Amino acid sequence: MRYEGRIFRPPSEAYSLIVQATVGCSHNGCVFCDMYKEKQFHMRPLEEVLEDLHAGRARYKRIDKIFIADGDALVLPMARWEALLGTIAQIFPECRTVTAYASPKSIGTKSDAELLWLREHGLSMAYMGLESGSDAVLTLMNKGAAASDIVAAGRRIKKAGIRLSVTAISGLGGRPLWPEHAGETARAFTEMAPDYIGLLTLMLEGRAPIVDWVASGRFQLLQPEEVLEETHRMVQGIDVPGAVFRSNHPSNYLTLKGTFNDDKPALLAQIEGAMRGETELRGEHWRAL
Repeated sequence: MRYEGRIFRPPSEAYSLIVQATVGCSHNGCVFCDMYKEKQFHMRPLEEVLEDLHAGRARYKRIDKIFIADGDALVLPMARWEALLGTIAQIFPECRTVTAYASPKSIGTKSDAELLWLREHGLSMAYMGLESGSDAVLTLMNKGAAASDIVAAGRRIKKAGIRLSVTAISGLGGRPLWPEHAGETARAFTEMAPDYIGLLTLMLEGRAPIVDWVASGRFQLLQPEEVLEETHRMVQGIDVPGAVFRSNHPSNYLTLKGTFNDDKPALLAQIEGAMRGETELRGEHWRAL
């Protein structure tokens, strides 16, 4: 397999064949993100991508899952998706899921009929970053979309029958905006009703502009105890029956797992116990992205 630069994938794609169809992120302007800062977004030549699929077939006896990278791969034109999904169906008949990152921008390049076609021809799930339901936080972080745009895009994915996994980031509003971040993010999750909800915690990495913001005092990071309070308020406000919830990323201070809404009381009790000091939090030196 051939890759350009660093490759990122969701935690749940750890055992997937990763095929890089795009390089970088089409937005690549988020203040908190270092993932693609060294890359200029472009689409890889289709023939190279198809060659990589065939190389994967030659190397592995069985491939159950395929992740189409890089960031925002859904932005690929439909002709390329037709070639990719057609080839996957032909040479990986055992493949159960094909997934990719998506954004309001890339979802907006597809009509409802095209999204339905993608689902019918193998696109199983889309991963999307909400980051925050607060427009103030999204503007501060240069997300490039309002919360209403992200919610509407997610609802279109769901309408097409494509499973939806959405993440938010604890601490992204800093000290001044954490109450709004918690409440509005819970509201956005509730309106979007994704199949999977993921919660990461803000970390300072590499070339992300927020690193300099923190050093200069422009942005005030939440302390672990404040992150717990924010998380408690967020979890309390989420109302998405059946949604699988995971806050078990290495960036998180506290590991949380459950399914809304049945496990909400247990999740809140677990957070409250940590707030009382009954559970040891992950130390800073153990946190990672």
